[in-house]
Amino acid sequence: MKTKTLLAGLGLCLLSACTTAEKEFDAERALDYCDKQVHRTLEELKEAGGGTIDYTMMPRNIADSLNTWHCRKATKEEWCAGFWPGILWYDYEYTGDEAIRREAEKFTASLKFLSETPAFDHDLGFLVFCSYGNAYRLTNNPEYKQVILDTADTLATLFRPRVGTILSWPRNVELFGGHNTIMDNMINLELLFWAAKNGGNPYLADLAISHADKTMKYHFRPDYTSYHVAVYDTLTGDFLRGVTHQGYADNSMWARGQAWAIYGYTVMYRETKDPRYLEFVQRVADVYLERLPEDYVPYWDFDDPAIPDAPRDASAAAVVASALLELSTFTQEERSKHYRAAAVKMLESLSSEQYQSRKSKPSFLLHSTGHKPAGSEIDASIIYADYYYIEALLRLKKLEDAENVHS
Repeated sequence: MKTKTLLAGLGLCLLSACTTAEKEFDAERALDYCDKQVHRTLEELKEAGGGTIDYTMMPRNIADSLNTWHCRKATKEEWCAGFWPGILWYDYEYTGDEAIRREAEKFTASLKFLSETPAFDHDLGFLVFCSYGNAYRLTNNPEYKQVILDTADTLATLFRPRVGTILSWPRNVELFGGHNTIMDNMINLELLFWAAKNGGNPYLADLAISHADKTMKYHFRPDYTSYHVAVYDTLTGDFLRGVTHQGYADNSMWARGQAWAIYGYTVMYRETKDPRYLEFVQRVADVYLERLPEDYVPYWDFDDPAIPDAPRDASAAAVVASALLELSTFTQEERSKHYRAAAVKMLESLSSEQYQSRKSKPSFLLHSTGHKPAGSEIDASIIYADYYYIEALLRLKKLEDAENVHS
């Protein structure tokens, strides 16, 4: 009897192990899905152009009630124009498909003008590093490198030494009553670090560190939740106040703002290895993780009183998933496992029928929220959600591949 009981127990354990293994998230399957959707989008863009793709028109969003991309012209005002070329480069990295590479090259070329014109605002990192940054990483084309270096110099013109940060929106100084720096700006610092290390002015890294340090000091509340916008006195550089622009309220935790912070300070640690940033980003990540709903995809703002009937923001989940996978490589043992498991949980949810567009639309994901206070892009497919989703999937696959090599 004891032997039978032992064998039965062992069988249950093995069954449980098999069940767990079967339920492990399949990054390659999700990447195959992304590749399929990329081809759908390219076909749609070709049909929209009467058989020819207009490489200056970039997919931006798909409203919940629609099933085709709304595209916008690649201009200095269109901050999302770099994400579609970046998606193509990531898809090329995964598939090795030369046809996708050719499309990536053509869409990327439409953004070269950004390196040759004065800065409109801080979004040059999003625009150029997501496109040209990935392009150079995968091709080593020296022309791509020069565009990145020139754009970094352009971004640096928005740095204000008296304040110590990059001015985000020159057009909105009067609106906010001072020098405005938004949390999104943390993502653009990677461009400055890259340029400083690859032939650009070393001073660019100093600007990035100054920006991150000032943001760390004034952009966060005592509980490590973040303001969307920090406003500084233009003349003295003194911090005036923290406010929101796209969140629910000045004192609320806007989901994507907190996501940008997690991503940005993970990059800061990667680039500097300064332990201050590693300690800080864990605190910023932990308050985000502690307040997530069960499926790990946040509501657009954690403090919206309409929860649970408030819209979600899949884009924030994708950004954080990507960031946490990298953060897991910088932290030790239990912390590392914790962050990676959280990232995988986010990707599992995003890859479910609840959040993937699948046959309904050519985008990767549903249920992102752009600018709810303005009534813009609510419960929509948005291109930057797709960008960080495929980035996160690739990061997970690379981690798994590296582990398989060493196992």
